[in-house]
Amino acid sequence: MEFESYELISYAVIILTAVLFVLLERIFPYNKGQEVLRKGFFDDLALYTIAQSYILGIFIFTVIIKGIDNATGLSRLGLFDNVPIWIQLIFFTVTHDFYIYWMHRWQHRNKFLWRLHEAHHSPEKVDWLSGSRSHAFEILINQTVEFMPIILLGSPPEVVAYKGIISAVWGMYIHSNLNVRRGWLQYIINGPEMHRWHHTTGKGRNRNFATKLAVWDWLFNSAFLPGEKAEQYGLKTFFPDNYFKQFLFAFRPFKKKKNSLLDKILR
Repeated sequence: MEFESYELISYAVIILTAVLFVLLERIFPYNKGQEVLRKGFFDDLALYTIAQSYILGIFIFTVIIKGIDNATGLSRLGLFDNVPIWIQLIFFTVTHDFYIYWMHRWQHRNKFLWRLHEAHHSPEKVDWLSGSRSHAFEILINQTVEFMPIILLGSPPEVVAYKGIISAVWGMYIHSNLNVRRGWLQYIINGPEMHRWHHTTGKGRNRNFATKLAVWDWLFNSAFLPGEKAEQYGLKTFFPDNYFKQFLFAFRPFKKKKNSLLDKILR
């Protein structure tokens, strides 16, 4: 299999960034003493980050988006042919971030969507890798919405690759165990000092929904940034301890049935 230069660049940037965050978390930790090989690390890396991302990427691009494009022929219109790539990246980053902010708020309020989203909140230690833990159906929805407009508007493949870099690197950054102080920038750009509160078991869990641009939280009254540091992360309720059980757990009945087959499998 041959890779285009932009594909190689994207893989290299993401891998090097991951290594950089591992090192920086050792030097400037937000929560001191947090282990690199924490509980769930290998599931998050091998199954969520690598296997799930690969399989879902194939399905999203070759089945869903290609099917819609074949039916509509939109990409052949080349609507973004003459738009510089850097402008396209800004446009798609901001518009998708606005969507994901409201989608994220909805996930915390809707009991069905929360079932898909709670896996993302289950890590008890938050770091550069923990943000990759997301249910397959959640990824399927959000990445289809993220990349479908890029394809249908006729953007070159480089835009898909570079937009993927932005999402991956920013996702690692906001979940990283890094003790950063960004001053006034925290009102515009999202970072770990705000997003780590979103992963706590306390008041911050239903605040700080922004992914890349913290301005959405400040504009729509969902920002939460107290003076102290966040400490307790994860869920207050039971959650399975491996990828396959975590996938099935989203489909458990809302009314608990004792001794059901699914309950026995999950526990």
